[in-house]
Formats: sequence, structure tokens, C-alpha cells
Amino acid sequence: MRVLVIDDHTMVLDMISSLLANETDMDVAVATDFPTALELLNTGRPYDLTLLDFSMPGMVGLEGLAAAINVSQGKPVAIMSGVASKETAVEAINAGAAGFVPKTMHAKSLVSAVRFMASGEIFLPTAFMETTGEKAEIHPIIKDFTQREREVLEGVCRGLSNKEIARELDLREVTIKLHMKNLSRKIGANNRTHAAMIARNAGLFTP
Repeated sequence: MRVLVIDDHTMVLDMISSLLANETDMDVAVATDFPTALELLNTGRPYDLTLLDFSMPGMVGLEGLAAAINVSQGKPVAIMSGVASKETAVEAINAGAAGFVPKTMHAKSLVSAVRFMASGEIFLPTAFMETTGEKAEIHPIIKDFTQREREVLEGVCRGLSNKEIARELDLREVTIKLHMKNLSRKIGANNRTHAAMIARNAGLFTP
């Protein structure tokens, strides 16, 4: 998997690129300015995913995103930010971004998100959407869920196993199973596959 990480902050760039490079199947390239990023995207073999800092010089917000998508050879481009609002994240998704990645994201979660987006899915973290500014409107199906139950269901919808969800949330697998049992009861699901189907049919955690 080829990943391009673009950020003008060297420390952030080094941290993210080093984290991803530790994955044996990831080949990571970097760029510290927007013109170089566009050149890399437009030449040679395409990158499976591009992570683009939303506020870097030369980006001009959604215009920069559109320019990157235009030369990405049909591959996904996701936005990273440490300061963007919930509204900006939604606007980026609507403009064609493959996802929105907060720079405060846990390392294991970031790796999972990269794999998720590279596979063609849209990533928009529930926790960020509900803690940034005003709360996002909660779908009626999960209005009685705890935050953890929402995170577990999101993981299930992303195709993660209980063990993978536990690792991502830094919890024990038995705890994930308990959350799964409780959330399944709340939505009338017979098992985790049924829970994912109900969530997807309701338009949750899907593109």
C-alpha cells in the first residue's frame, strides 16, 4: 500500500509517516509543500491514499482539496487537521474527500483509518463529530447508545473483529463483547452481523 502524507509541520509529518512506515505493507512518501504534493500525485504510480493537511500554505481550503483529488489518478484523498470544525469536516467529505482525520487521533486508530479509506470507504470519526463545537445530530437508532457503544458499532460496520476493536479503543476484548451485547439488545439485533446490517440500512457509518 502506497501512502502519501502531506504536511508543512515537520514534527507532525515525521510522527505520522514513521507510524505508518512501521506497518510492513505500507510504503510511505512525504511532501512538505502543496506544489510538490500535486507533482507527486500527478506523476508515476498512483498512491493508494493521500493524507493532506487541510490548513497548510497553498491549500486554500476546499479548492486545494479539489486540486489534489483532480490529480490523484482516481485514488482517495483524505484531510488531516488539528483545528478544523465539524462543519469543515462535513464540507470536505461532501467535496469528495475520502475522510477526515483529526491529528489528535490515537496511533492505532489512525492506522486502521488509513486502511479503511484506502479500501474505498469514507472515514468520519464519530467521537470527533460529537465533541467538536455543537453536537452532531444523533440518529434515532443510536440515541440511547453510550459513546463506547457507538464506537464499537462503528468498528463492526468497518469490518473489524472484536479483537481489533478492543486494540483500537485500548479495551479488553471481553469488554467489547459486553458492549456488543448491550447495543445489539437496544437495536433488536440477533448478532454483530445483524447489528451492522441494521446500522448500514439506517445510513450509519457508510459513505
